[in-house]
Amino acid sequence: MTDSSVLDSQTLPAPAAGDAAPHYAGWLAHLSHARRLSVHTVEAYGRDVRDFFTFLQAHLGGAAGIDELKALQISDFRAYLAHRRGDGLTSASLARAISALRNFFRYLQKAGVLENTAIGALRGPKIPHGVPKPLSAAKALRVVADAGGLAAEPWIGLRDVAVFSLLYGCGLRIAEALGLSRAAAPLGGAVRIMGKGGKERMAPVLPVVAQAVQAYLEHCPYRLVPSDPLFVGARGKRLSPRMVQLAMQRLRGALDLPDSATPHALRHSFATHLLSAGGDLRTIQELLGHASLTSTQRYTEVDAARLLDVYNQAHPRARG
Repeated sequence: MTDSSVLDSQTLPAPAAGDAAPHYAGWLAHLSHARRLSVHTVEAYGRDVRDFFTFLQAHLGGAAGIDELKALQISDFRAYLAHRRGDGLTSASLARAISALRNFFRYLQKAGVLENTAIGALRGPKIPHGVPKPLSAAKALRVVADAGGLAAEPWIGLRDVAVFSLLYGCGLRIAEALGLSRAAAPLGGAVRIMGKGGKERMAPVLPVVAQAVQAYLEHCPYRLVPSDPLFVGARGKRLSPRMVQLAMQRLRGALDLPDSATPHALRHSFATHLLSAGGDLRTIQELLGHASLTSTQRYTEVDAARLLDVYNQAHPRARG
């Protein structure tokens, strides 16, 4: 899931040159190889810490090295957050920046480089609690069924159906589905998924999902060897998430779906529909690959809202 080009591009700007630079590079390598975070997460964390060093140059009047980092006070960290807020950063982006800084300083502490207790007192902004926006069962099924009708070529249409079948039928993330190799094609009763942080899980595969993948493979014009990616684009390279998003965008227009109907909404739909059918949270947590049950509990809010809506429409006393 990592790319060496990410580490090559994450060099510190001049304000942070000096004895801090090697530790910054080591931290990025740690995130990529030991923590096995995604390329996008490593890029975002690296960018946040680089921005922090750039801020410190102006804030301290010179380049920040290890001694300067060790001496930072809570007021310095708060000044940085105020600066970023002034740049127009959202609460979510500020929260990520704080997470990146804490991670960086924790790495430095564990490496025996420095210890700064001030950052532990830093409090992030409150982030509005978001509730997943799933599709109804009928609309989710229609998305999967109609996914191939707008494709440029029949085999690409079959590929899109297979991808959307995996997202809705197995509750996969886009990266998980597109990260499958040809050897791991879900043609049996289960598929091994490599999730966030390098955590593996087994996801059951419905016969209809396996059939969709088989149909795609039978019509794919490229002869895929076991080490090749399962899903490829028109030129035979690994299918990009952007192409899946564009396919859903076309479906939104054709099926008159809301903007919240994204590929990831199919994963939300998978979880919500399982919960509505009586699935227990622990099982759904395992199927989704959530590290914490708190993430899975969001779907109880969706289900409760749906039940309340049905009640308000159906109960005689709810009509006033």
